[in-house]
Amino acid sequence: MKAIRVHETGGPEVLTLEEIPNPSAGAEEVLVRVRAAGVNPVDTYMRSGTQGRKPALPYTPGTDGAGVIEAVGEGVDGWASGDRVYFSGTTSGAYSGAYAEEAVCRAHEVHPLAQSLSFAQGAAIGVPYTTAHRALFGRAQSRAGETVLVHGGSGGVGIAAIQLARAHGMTVFATAGTESGLALIRAQGASRVFDHTLSSYVAEILSATNAHGVDVIIEMLANVNLDKDLGLLALRGRVVVVGNRGRVEIDARQTMGKDAAVLGMTLANVSSLDMAQIHAELVAGLGDGTLKPVVGREFPLDQASAAHRAVMEPGAFGKIVLVA
Repeated sequence: MKAIRVHETGGPEVLTLEEIPNPSAGAEEVLVRVRAAGVNPVDTYMRSGTQGRKPALPYTPGTDGAGVIEAVGEGVDGWASGDRVYFSGTTSGAYSGAYAEEAVCRAHEVHPLAQSLSFAQGAAIGVPYTTAHRALFGRAQSRAGETVLVHGGSGGVGIAAIQLARAHGMTVFATAGTESGLALIRAQGASRVFDHTLSSYVAEILSATNAHGVDVIIEMLANVNLDKDLGLLALRGRVVVVGNRGRVEIDARQTMGKDAAVLGMTLANVSSLDMAQIHAELVAGLGDGTLKPVVGREFPLDQASAAHRAVMEPGAFGKIVLVA
């Protein structure tokens, strides 16, 4: 089968398309014919060697994807050849990543893909929607009636956060940096949208809350925005740092009078039980149309390097996927 391989850490050019042996499903595993694979920023960090978790070389990148089950291993119940699925992880074998024509997944990492969704949309679920869910509910403990600001709402995680917050009865504000991004987050259900490239956006958000501030901020680029975020929080407000690309200086005094909190998060800290519960909720929302992934760009598998460049560019618009 064809797969993207990484033999050395470095820039996007180290992603090469190769012919490798076809994998097979072992006990408690399923073999998926991959139709689309999600491209996440964390994939670029691992490829460049800047991520704490570094796979053994060579490897096939990618954890998110969607496709059709080709075979099931011993001890697997509830799945059969031909089932449409999305997956949120692959095995740790040398040929198991999602950037390939086939991938081996543990049975618990595979989930039903609603007939209303395309395979590209299925590839946009795993990391973005579980990250958004964990940030909103696992870390911020967001509640119905609160106001949530999704700071950087036009990318995969941002769109997921907007949809999930709306579904749970919250008032959603969101920011983007382009006209197309602003139109997208408005279409996803943000009640107020703000251009974060304008120096006036902080004052505009405070005005929209009658100077009360927002209860929760989901932050995609903390090294740029965190100090401003602290000034936007309401009493007992929380910022959840989802993304960060460098050091930042803040005035911590802004947290004191508000009893405010800055919370970090990573999916690596989510237990298997909590992750199963998250996916159970996601599957329900995807099935009834409450949640609907947005795919911004599709690249063929042999253009993985271009996809890695695109996912790190400013002006995010939906999810970037590879089509196998």
